[in-house]
Amino acid sequence: MLTSSILIFFVTFGGFALTYLVADDEKFMWRLAVGSIVGSAIYGLVGFLLAMAFGLNATISGLALVLTVMPAALLLLPKYRSRSRHDWVKAKGKLQGGNLRRFSGFAYYAFFVVLFWLFFNQAMYENAQGIFTGGSNNLGDLPFHLGAIFGFTDGNNFPPQNPSFAGAKFSYPFVADFLTACFIKLGADVKDAMFVQNVTWAFSLVVIIERFTIKLTGSKLAGRISPFLLIFSGGLGFIGFFKDYWAQGKGIFDFISTLPRDYTISDSYRWGNSMVVLFMTQRSLLLGMPLTVTVLGYLWRVFGSEAEGNADTATTPRASGRYLGYAKPLVVGLLAGTLPLIHLHSLVVLFVVTAFLFAFRPASWRTWLTFGIGVCVIAVPELLWTMSGTASETSKFIGWHFGWDKRDDNIIWFWIKNTGLVLPGIAAGAYLVYSRLGVGREGPKGKEATPPPFDLIKFYLPFGALFFVANIAKLAPWEWDNIKVLIYWFVGSVPLISYAIAWAWRKDAFFKTTSGIAFSVLILAGTLDVWRTASGQNKIQVFDADAVKIAEQIKQKTPPNALFLNAPTFNSAVVLSGRQSYMRYTGHLMSHGIDFGEREDQVKRIYSGGGVSDLLLGMDNIDYVLVSPEERNSLQAKDENFTKYPVIAESGQYRVYKIK
Repeated sequence: MLTSSILIFFVTFGGFALTYLVADDEKFMWRLAVGSIVGSAIYGLVGFLLAMAFGLNATISGLALVLTVMPAALLLLPKYRSRSRHDWVKAKGKLQGGNLRRFSGFAYYAFFVVLFWLFFNQAMYENAQGIFTGGSNNLGDLPFHLGAIFGFTDGNNFPPQNPSFAGAKFSYPFVADFLTACFIKLGADVKDAMFVQNVTWAFSLVVIIERFTIKLTGSKLAGRISPFLLIFSGGLGFIGFFKDYWAQGKGIFDFISTLPRDYTISDSYRWGNSMVVLFMTQRSLLLGMPLTVTVLGYLWRVFGSEAEGNADTATTPRASGRYLGYAKPLVVGLLAGTLPLIHLHSLVVLFVVTAFLFAFRPASWRTWLTFGIGVCVIAVPELLWTMSGTASETSKFIGWHFGWDKRDDNIIWFWIKNTGLVLPGIAAGAYLVYSRLGVGREGPKGKEATPPPFDLIKFYLPFGALFFVANIAKLAPWEWDNIKVLIYWFVGSVPLISYAIAWAWRKDAFFKTTSGIAFSVLILAGTLDVWRTASGQNKIQVFDADAVKIAEQIKQKTPPNALFLNAPTFNSAVVLSGRQSYMRYTGHLMSHGIDFGEREDQVKRIYSGGGVSDLLLGMDNIDYVLVSPEERNSLQAKDENFTKYPVIAESGQYRVYKIK
């Protein structure tokens, strides 16, 4: 844990310094939060380029870290040194003294740190029985990420091939997992590295989404509310909780300590709590979202400053000369350009939002163009590299599909059931903004701050467009994966909903009560699911003890680039070895748009035995065959079919046969 903590500190330090190039008036904590995300993005990209040339080892990981920290040299310049000292002194001042306001601010952030600590500690843990997860939706995703990580650390997977479909380019955005691999090469444990990164990125998201909401609404209270809406997102599933409670005889505390199921994700509820179904399972989104929201915050400044008729010094060239003033949009664009290898759907969202904002406010076209150039400089080479040699079929990602994952539900009822008061909250927030109804907080010079009436609504329109498109078309081979776009609709909606709740809270007792009820309805189901995970109620075995042992033997007795045949399952022991599989879980392959039918048939035929088995083994250049309980149960594999080959590793019911 200590090694991972030290490494994330240095990564954050380099990114922290870069924030002074793009923002003049942000707080110290915001700079730390953005710094951890920016530093991680830079470390991942720089480290990957070096690993492509020289492979991944401790020296390369260390060199990439040094290059990531180098921007900290900016703080040696008098201009940035004085500003960083000022920010630090101001931040320390907020912690000094014992008044209630300062304590509440500390308690607010401490709550999220403790929550994320408990929650992500359940993402992966190991004991004598094997490797487990406490995430109800992490059973398939944890092995996928471990396969990518160990492929980098132990499989010499450069240039990266898809570890689940050997011979095809690994087109999945893998930077989050590559960062974990870099930490491991510098002495960190895989569990600790993932844990520290997840907690850091999640806390950074809280700080960034809070500041994003304040920028848009002008309300500090709305800012404080917004992370709760995102982290504890859910719908009306809490109704099922009360039904379950009344149907059994336990006390309330006994019942909540042994919750029987999730209440935001099931056959009936498809939205799912963001922590449970997204941030634990999709680490790429956990890194990509805070970076994307940071860029969205900058785009709002460009959009809003033009609307005021005097774009501020953060977005125009007047402050520092005709050309130097474009440095900020260029730097922000360069950072956004890293998204193809971090989280591609986030880049798509930025493209849609930027296109709308440019159409609404074309006068600052030079700023928009500079931002776009910055994005293209990094993103286009990444996209070209990713798309060449991939086995994913683009045609499988786009198609008409009405209602997202509504199944047999009426679409209106589906969204009310799944999101509760989100849609009414958006409408209420938009009305309050349009009516210029403030929430009672003081803006500059003591004047009440309210969002500009049409600007915030226009800024929201691209997010509404994302919601519309995701409800009439599928944007991935598996329609549920539209949630990777829909979650950004929700992120864009959170400021409006938070604004409405904050406005009502500032009013009389009736509105205050209404505000409290609305807030509770919005987060109750999500709170139950997050609590169920964070409290360790789920104990799901991913790999048994023999799978862990056989993986260690495979590492010791086979070359890093060895090709394995195993059952097409998500948790094959080969995952833990970092070796390539001829084919793994069909669910992952399908969701990535890969046509796996022919290979699946060949895997079945090889394990069934007979003369064709030897022929196919030779044709597919398979080096080793794993026979374990999974192969015996799902493919009726028999060890006698492979007795002609030597056994090079064995543990319990696991055997590895050497074919070549």
